[in-house]
Amino acid sequence: MIAGFSILSLLLILLAGVGAGFVGYAVGASSLVSYPALLAFGIPPVLANASNTVGVVGTGIGGVMGAHRELKGQTLRVITYVAIGAIGGIIGAFLLLELDPKVFEFAAPALILFSSLIIAVNPRGRMQAKQAAVDAAAQLNHISAAEQATVTEPIAEQRKAEDRAAQLSIDQPVQPMNKDSWWVWIGVWAVAIYSGYFGAGAGTCALAVLDAAKIGPFHKINALKTLIGTGANITASVVFIVRGAVDWPAAIMLCIGCFIGGYIAPPITRRIPANIMRAAAVIAGIVLTIDLALKTY
Repeated sequence: MIAGFSILSLLLILLAGVGAGFVGYAVGASSLVSYPALLAFGIPPVLANASNTVGVVGTGIGGVMGAHRELKGQTLRVITYVAIGAIGGIIGAFLLLELDPKVFEFAAPALILFSSLIIAVNPRGRMQAKQAAVDAAAQLNHISAAEQATVTEPIAEQRKAEDRAAQLSIDQPVQPMNKDSWWVWIGVWAVAIYSGYFGAGAGTCALAVLDAAKIGPFHKINALKTLIGTGANITASVVFIVRGAVDWPAAIMLCIGCFIGGYIAPPITRRIPANIMRAAAVIAGIVLTIDLALKTY
């Protein structure tokens, strides 16, 4: 036994973390797996949510580190979004800890249903499709140049043309911050606070806000949304740790599992239709919503 958990229980939490990391990569909703898993092991809702935040924080850090090319040249926006995320995470964490635990217990089913509906609407998929169309058009513009180059240096010149086309979406600029609409900042703040309070589906919400505001191409706003969630999760985790609201054995095993799940997800998800993964996540979210609602209400 380790702090009330058997070795088997810890291994099952590790397995849940693997599933959460996988689902997080596939459809952006790791908490739909990790949070109910912690509840299933008898961890109270608020403690489970706080431990879950600590457990999945590594996912966002890895995502930010891997997105340095997309974030290049956006220093001011990067600093601003991290700061907003950090402050929002503190606010969300204090709301979770200071309000009566019953408030979160009553809100959890609605929050999970909300995240499930966000996945069903699939704004991320729509944005990816739109970006793919832009990339395809850019490649067509370079085909003629590549074909002409085949007369003299066919392989080298064609590869250069393909490389230029592949970089177009990353090279497209993000609009200056002074051109952002006022409601964008309300949306970013709301996402940051929500991330600190619960967080399931927060990344997808951030994507929807940034895309609606036409901030920039998908690859860049996808990196930007990660900043908000990562900043929020880090500061929220600090608050939870300082306040002693973390079940460490569960959080550590969950963190390890999330890393493994996120690492193995890419080659597996290439073989599974996105619609199937999304439908499974939505169905699981709705079932969980009904189960929690029946127990709570």
